[in-house]
Amino acid sequence: MWREEIKLDFPYDFDYSMRRLAFDDLNKIDMDTKTIYVPISVEEEVVVATVQAIGTIKKPVFLIEGENENQKKAVLAKISELFQWDVDLAQIDNFFKETSLAPLFKKHRYTPIVREFDLFGCLVKVIIHQQLNMAFSQTLTSRFVHTFGHQKNGVWCYPSPKEVAALEYDQLTSLQFSKRKAEYIIDTAKLMVDKQLDLDELAGLPDAEIFDQLLKVRGIGAWTIENWLLFGLGRADLFPKADIAIQQALKNEFELEKRPTYPEMDEWNERWMPYRSYATMTLWRSIED
Repeated sequence: MWREEIKLDFPYDFDYSMRRLAFDDLNKIDMDTKTIYVPISVEEEVVVATVQAIGTIKKPVFLIEGENENQKKAVLAKISELFQWDVDLAQIDNFFKETSLAPLFKKHRYTPIVREFDLFGCLVKVIIHQQLNMAFSQTLTSRFVHTFGHQKNGVWCYPSPKEVAALEYDQLTSLQFSKRKAEYIIDTAKLMVDKQLDLDELAGLPDAEIFDQLLKVRGIGAWTIENWLLFGLGRADLFPKADIAIQQALKNEFELEKRPTYPEMDEWNERWMPYRSYATMTLWRSIED
């Protein structure tokens, strides 16, 4: 067992990260102790580290704990990457002080991008969520992981691409997946097993190149890619204007009679570059809190 204390030089609202991750019942969160249990793949082995907030929003301090001392360096690097502890949220809040979202960022300060813990799991999740309401999509996601995934130290983990590629379509349709969505998930996993798709390799590319590569995959469109870039990779400048919740949040924030049009949103979000993902997260937060 090892432990490491990490201090940040800028504010960070870890409470919001916990609340958002808690929307997904596959995540293990202890709100009382402010602890998130994080499954991480280290050299093809899944390990679980804990991240506990022991400071404040304005003076964040985190206690990280893991099991294997030999994996400590890799785990700490992955935790820092997932929670984006290299991004100064105060600087981003200051940027938005000069924009039309200034009141929103004043109310919901230091909002981080909240990432999923696994790139393949994130892609499966956003494919499942395509064109479904939140409640049913979460039900399907939980069924999928509970049926084909596994637990490590009480934390649920998504099945690997190899495990998903070995499934038959009717194993998913029996869980109320559509035939087409079952094909998308299993066939995408087969591409990864056949080394025709490498998510880790994609993670090193610019957004535009990732779009070009993933659009070639059957069942993956712009909405799916935007969400994978945001929740899987934590990219800073994404604005999913087709998202109904974003439209509703803008309607509320700007006191509009109806949800905004695409041209209106395009005009506004141009001024929020290069931090549109933070606008997105904060707009979502405004209707979640």
